[in-house]
Amino acid sequence: MIDKKLLEILVCPVCKKKLIESNDKLICRNCNKEYMIIDDIPVLLSDQAQANSV
Repeated sequence: MIDKKLLEILVCPVCKKKLIESNDKLICRNCNKEYMIIDDIPVLLSDQAQANSV
């Protein structure tokens, strides 16, 4: 789980919009990308992002 203060400042590296935490992922609803959270560390690399299935 990502600290709430950190989550407030994290943005999508592609479109710079807010991210939402869901399970073990950070989701950008603007550009429909998912970023993995591995060992409580968000992996915000655009080349490793996946398309959001929601």
